[in-house]
Amino acid sequence: MSKTTVKDDVSMEREQTHTPRTAGAGRAFAILLLITGAAGLLASWIITIDKFKLLEDPDFTPGCSLNPVVSCGNIMTSDQAAAFGFPNPMLGLVTYGIVICVGMSLLARATFPRWYWLTFNAGTLFGVGFCAWLMFQSLYRINSLCLWCCLAWVATIIMFWYVTSFNVRNGFLPAPSRLKSFFGEFTWVLPVMHIGVIGMLILTRWWDFWTS
Repeated sequence: MSKTTVKDDVSMEREQTHTPRTAGAGRAFAILLLITGAAGLLASWIITIDKFKLLEDPDFTPGCSLNPVVSCGNIMTSDQAAAFGFPNPMLGLVTYGIVICVGMSLLARATFPRWYWLTFNAGTLFGVGFCAWLMFQSLYRINSLCLWCCLAWVATIIMFWYVTSFNVRNGFLPAPSRLKSFFGEFTWVLPVMHIGVIGMLILTRWWDFWTS
């Protein structure tokens, strides 16, 4: 075998190594994305409609303003409700719509390359980070809670952990074998714990109100 042939073989192996892998997903994962995306989209849509009504009529009371703690109106009129210069739910209308599109594509047996899955994962990471900031602002700065916001938080948390699990299990995110095995069997534990912590924070923040 000539040196030229050896070099060609090596170069071909390198090209194959750097060729992006593609992967689809099962029906259950696709449906999970559809459900969480639809839940987030529903929450964003209702909050957006109520925001427009509030702009038209400052005395308008959103339907989810139930008491001094569960008060969507206080959230909507806060500075944090427009973190990027426009109402936050408008961002949700776009991003949750994208999640629904991904879920529908997976149901149609679409496959995506590694960079696509990592970008999708980065988007869900931004979403869960932004939700964490909004949770802190809601609980400890605005001192009110929005039920529709809570629905969007739960949807974002679930999709983040399951997208991360998908990427780890398919080798798109480097991880030890034990972590891959954990994600393979116990992915559900992480969003349950995450949501549970938030539930405990909400419970303890207004403990006197809940127990009075």
